[in-house]
Amino acid sequence: MPLRWRPRSIRGRVTLLVSLLAILLLVPSGILAGIIARQSVTNAVWLDARQQASLTAAADRLHRLTETVRPTVPGIELVQVVSASGRVVAASPSTKGLPPLGKVFPSAADPQRDVWTCTGTRVGCVRLSAQRVTAAPDSDVVYAGRPAVSDTSTSAIDSLFATQGTVLIFLAVATTWKVTGRTLRPVEAIRAELAAINVNDLSSRVPEPEGDDEIARLARTINSTLARLEAARLRTEHALNQQRRFAADASHELRTPVAGIRAQLEEAQLHPEETDLDELLSLTLRDVDRLQAIITDLLLLARVGASSPELREQADLSAIVRAELDRHDGRPGVRLALMPGVTIDAVHTQIGRVVTNLLDNAQRHAKSTVLVEVRRRGNHAELVVDDDGDGIAEVDRERVFERFTRLDSARSRDRGGTGLGLAIARDIAEAHNGTIEACASPLGGARLILRLPLAAPERRSTVEGCRTDGRSSPVNG
Repeated sequence: MPLRWRPRSIRGRVTLLVSLLAILLLVPSGILAGIIARQSVTNAVWLDARQQASLTAAADRLHRLTETVRPTVPGIELVQVVSASGRVVAASPSTKGLPPLGKVFPSAADPQRDVWTCTGTRVGCVRLSAQRVTAAPDSDVVYAGRPAVSDTSTSAIDSLFATQGTVLIFLAVATTWKVTGRTLRPVEAIRAELAAINVNDLSSRVPEPEGDDEIARLARTINSTLARLEAARLRTEHALNQQRRFAADASHELRTPVAGIRAQLEEAQLHPEETDLDELLSLTLRDVDRLQAIITDLLLLARVGASSPELREQADLSAIVRAELDRHDGRPGVRLALMPGVTIDAVHTQIGRVVTNLLDNAQRHAKSTVLVEVRRRGNHAELVVDDDGDGIAEVDRERVFERFTRLDSARSRDRGGTGLGLAIARDIAEAHNGTIEACASPLGGARLILRLPLAAPERRSTVEGCRTDGRSSPVNG
């Protein structure tokens, strides 16, 4: 059964633990130190008594002893010289008129002895040093010492150690409480920040304390987890937006060809004798092909951005362009200026689709010439597609990348395409951390520039935008 009085907080638990350890360590240490101190004081008393006894015995041997002994060792007030018959020969003023302080007569073999005795006289219990003056059988004995009740120093030592132990325990508890509170303060800040984070807004981060201790590593781990959760939420929102756009685009753009097919079939059903079956099938198949193309492009738009970065691999952009040209029998009228070795990290099939869409767009609107250039600009690879068509007005150069955007009759459905080619190209470019833009071409028509980051080993400096000086790189082929 858990103890109910155990503190709930870590700060309280650590403080309680340190308090118990301090008590377990300091109390026995204080008691032991007090015992040692008292023993030291007692030994000092015996030493003083022995010294005074030796001085008095020496004076007796030299016949300099007077009837009144004047103690010279501080603290030793009781001094008597007692003959072998038990008569007090000389005494200090504090023992005048008293019987012998002790009854111990040291032998010649052991001329000095320490005695604790209680005489019952007015001096009470005393600590004495008894010492023979000479080795003769009738030698006097000197008693020197002081009353035991006057040893107040041991009590003072006990009080000192008790006070010292109490103060140390209090300091240990107070210091632990303060240090633990300061140490756990970042944890409380982390807890408060986490409590305030909204599941719909994971952009907040917990404060990261300096250093590399456990709390700092915890904060960095939490922030890393929040960053991953935020990225996952953004990917989920992006996927949901893609699905919503797919549904909206599909319902909007598929309605017209489906309605046309239905109208043609209903007309044939109402007037079978007036229906040219070959023409009906041709028109219906053309609309079905258009439906299939639109659905394929819409599905591709829904998948763009969902590809894992692990699927990307290094590829030569010029090689991708040549491969797409070979797939379409070289595309007559297309001129090339391809710089070799322009390497990017990309999903090969997606970048190939961008190349195809840009070439389709350029050939659809060119009068006679399409120029395709691959070059390196700073940290980026650039694919530049120029045509000599009518070009794109400056106000419309951003709109052409919107879904199902057609600027005029020249870009109508009669010219082919689904209206999604440039939208797909932009989505793929952004999914590869790149950009695509439209501007004026030196050939007189439109210029579309796809810009993608170079593979890591090839990165260098800055990147240029659309060139407005009308110059172009040399053309090969």
